Amino acid sequence: MTFGRPETVGGVVYLGVLGAVGAGLAMVAVGSWRTGVVWMGAGLLVAATGRLVLGDYASGMLRVRRRRWVDGLLLTVAGVAMILLAITIPDQPG
Repeated sequence: MTFGRPETVGGVVYLGVLGAVGAGLAMVAVGSWRTGVVWMGAGLLVAATGRLVLGDYASGMLRVRRRRWVDGLLLTVAGVAMILLAITIPDQPG
């Protein structure tokens, strides 16, 4: 199996989002869960922006549904929800 470079701009954005989510998961694994979840939420917001800005062909793997606004809305809601939850959950004593 060989891997080449992405054929679309959306593929490059997709790899960036995967990198942000991977970095977030690594942060969660070492104990800084709030920062990690914020990184993952920010990655989803970048994906939403890419999906809304890029055309249907150029969005590459960011295109999941036929309508771009549905993809953008769902990615935005998920990203904002993750960031808000990470910010608003109170610290637990212990």
